[in-house]
Amino acid sequence: MKSRSGAERDVAALLAFFLGTLGIHRFYLGRNGSTVAMLVLSITVVGLIVSGPWALIDMVRYLLMSDREFAERYRRG
Repeated sequence: MKSRSGAERDVAALLAFFLGTLGIHRFYLGRNGSTVAMLVLSITVVGLIVSGPWALIDMVRYLLMSDREFAERYRRG
């Protein structure tokens, strides 16, 4: 059975893959400041060039992170 943080990590990775340029995965993790930054960036073509790789890097980081490290870094209230 998967731990709660493992399941949240997988959801965050899926959100980063499918809706990453909009920053939805960061909103899910409670990172509202960077969510706004990614939303504003995604309005422009240049911003999409920046936020696309940013989301991809986030997805890979989430998947490579251990459950314990993910839980410590992204504590949800």
